[in-house]
Amino acid sequence: MNLGAWFTDPANWTGPGGVPTRVLEHLYYSGLALVIAILIAVPIGAAVGHSGRGGFLVVGIANWLRSLPDLGLLILLVLLVGISLISVTVALLVLAIPPLLAGTYAGVANVDRSVVDAARGVGMRERDILLRVELPNALPLLLGGLRAAALQVIATTAIAAIASFGGLGRYLIDGQAYRDYTEMAAGAVLIAVLALIVEGVLAGVQRLVVSPGLRAVDTRIRPPAEPANDPTSPAPTDRSSHEMAGVNS
Repeated sequence: MNLGAWFTDPANWTGPGGVPTRVLEHLYYSGLALVIAILIAVPIGAAVGHSGRGGFLVVGIANWLRSLPDLGLLILLVLLVGISLISVTVALLVLAIPPLLAGTYAGVANVDRSVVDAARGVGMRERDILLRVELPNALPLLLGGLRAAALQVIATTAIAAIASFGGLGRYLIDGQAYRDYTEMAAGAVLIAVLALIVEGVLAGVQRLVVSPGLRAVDTRIRPPAEPANDPTSPAPTDRSSHEMAGVNS
């Protein structure tokens, strides 16, 4: 197995089966599922987190969706719906919705209540509080859920090849069919590299859009530094004695 020869072969980088075309197909399937998941999960998670009602239902749905096997679900959808992009997208939605739903709900629900009460105190409407106060403060957890969803979806979009679609999964399925293990290994490497690149891009976006005050800070408690033993420094004054003398005078 010679991965170097496979990656340096020009035939693997041109034509409809070349790496650039497969990467674009892979990103298209993944992006479609992520966009639909955002449109479904973010409004629901934000509404539940804002109202404080139905949190147990959100957690239950997220855990239930996580328990579904994606490959088995895809095969079932192909048998019921047929070979279509709908089957692939629904199977990937099962992966994308739980982290987005949980991240949005947790982010909105954990916004400091004093901040929300202050917004209500100045006369802001509930819709404005959600959009202008809670969601901006929930961005770290919301974007963390997006990063987790993107990583899982990109790593799993390879199953689209089982339903006769393209993407980087074609190298895995076709390589297995022809017993070309070099092609299978190359496909696995490409999927891993693509997932890491997308993760790095989303991490950079999160750093740009999240306020510095909301980023994680070092909260460890350190003991105060011991004062230097300088013989020329004045002796510490007994503050309590002075205060008592001031009170008694």
